[in-house]
Amino acid sequence: MSEFTKTPGWLDWYAGPSQPRFQVPEGAVDAHCHVFGPGAEFPYAPERKYTPCDASKAQLYALRDHLGFARNVVVQATCHGADNRAMVDALVHSGGKARGVATVRRSVTDEELQAMHDAGVRGVRFNFVKRLVDFTPKDELLEIAGRIAKLGWHVVIYFEAVDLPELWDFFTALPTTVVVDHMGRPDVSKPVDGPEFELFLKFMREHPNVWSKVSCPERLSVAGPKALDGEQAAYRDVVPFARKVVEEFPDRVLWGTDWPHPNLKDHMPDDGLLVDFIPHIATTPELQRQLLVDNPMRLYWPEEVKG
Repeated sequence: MSEFTKTPGWLDWYAGPSQPRFQVPEGAVDAHCHVFGPGAEFPYAPERKYTPCDASKAQLYALRDHLGFARNVVVQATCHGADNRAMVDALVHSGGKARGVATVRRSVTDEELQAMHDAGVRGVRFNFVKRLVDFTPKDELLEIAGRIAKLGWHVVIYFEAVDLPELWDFFTALPTTVVVDHMGRPDVSKPVDGPEFELFLKFMREHPNVWSKVSCPERLSVAGPKALDGEQAAYRDVVPFARKVVEEFPDRVLWGTDWPHPNLKDHMPDDGLLVDFIPHIATTPELQRQLLVDNPMRLYWPEEVKG
């Protein structure tokens, strides 16, 4: 049995989250969340950059029910590397209410990809945040993208805003739907109509296969206020950025809690108050339904969507 010691200073997820005041629409999907281990059952990867607290599938699904969501998209956490067993186990035990996004290497076999597909995996994640992962050659990633495209999967990309110019050509060469994590991590201390965020909007405008998650205000916010102590207007500095993406691309946005919030340094948000952030960025019932139900269902459960 494996024993793991958390990274010093690690912030555990928020215990006893509040009941959201905002009631999500029926069938809502938390389209970005993770499981960690438990390490004794699903050991953390030797090459990991951090060691988290355990965060089990049972705890994730209890949060889903508490917040009023119907389904989850479980994204492979970097602390598990390309060992997708914990994520796949969560899918298998979800009663069909979860889909997954995997991390794979070039060496993955077609049989392994098919087994993941059968379990509910519908995408792979390419991470370009240098503090989280080691570099993978772009020819290897393009080869993987070509293989998973045949299964109808998409590619999730995680990068920081300053790196978009150098990654642009690679991203636009991907042969699948592309989903950007957390709006490409904009610097929200810069103007929403400034050149850096404008480049991201141009990326989405010029490439209709590109979607964005408008998640993780707790990671992006500089000025707050934090989603703690009943705060109903949290992360105000992120709102203009997320609202702009939701309103310009209403059929290509997703939202997720990012539970259990890996690698937060400043504070751990109350997940109930994170849900209360949603109506600030998707301001009408129609936009909320697209963001939380229609879009994630089209991407992850297309067989259930009536044409």
